[in-house]
Amino acid sequence: MPPSSTFQTHCWKKTALGSDIALASSAPLSELRDQKPLVIIGGVHGDEPEGIELARQTLSWLQKEQDRGEKLRPWIVIPCLNVDGAAKNERVNGRGVDLNRNYPSRDWSPVSDKPRYSPGPHPGSEPEVQAVVELINQVSPIALIHCHSWEPCIVCTGQTGLSLAEPLSRSSGYNLVDDIGYPTPGSLSAYGWFDKQIPVICIEERDGVSDLTAIWPRFAPAMREIFITQFKATS
Repeated sequence: MPPSSTFQTHCWKKTALGSDIALASSAPLSELRDQKPLVIIGGVHGDEPEGIELARQTLSWLQKEQDRGEKLRPWIVIPCLNVDGAAKNERVNGRGVDLNRNYPSRDWSPVSDKPRYSPGPHPGSEPEVQAVVELINQVSPIALIHCHSWEPCIVCTGQTGLSLAEPLSRSSGYNLVDDIGYPTPGSLSAYGWFDKQIPVICIEERDGVSDLTAIWPRFAPAMREIFITQFKATS
């Protein structure tokens, strides 16, 4: 088999504890700014293996399609952002911060109900979040999709993201909603949409899936529509 045509860097950035964060993309990041790539992020919370699995399987599929010469929407995948949390099966990162409460959004708050929701000492204090913010500023993505697990649903923040969120809802059978149902100050959704006007889609897979291999088939048709069918229709 020929080597993958996917541009990858296995040490894109470092976590708060110095672990490597991997990233893969359809082209070098320096070439993607004018292409409005779609960014997919897994493993924001280390105790949500379902999100990591979906991001990894999406990346594997994208690599295979790109190697076959398929015309794809430009993309970037971070399979696991919270590497240290995932290693310990913990929601927070290596410094005890909930990465999805640490973004430098206008609504960031130092208040949290529980330690697992700790927003950090100040907005954007964590290297993992700094890396995503830098990436957003570098490539100006068309949308951000982050993969989680809780109660199954597809949360779309920003009406311009509906064309991407609707296929995910149809494919998975999960309800499409515009709000998770409770405040999430300092989240990627708050920062991406309300601060940067980039739509953010949160995929919430069912928590505690016993067979992780069952996740990808639920979303595969949507990913094909998003990355191939839609892109060809607009190219």
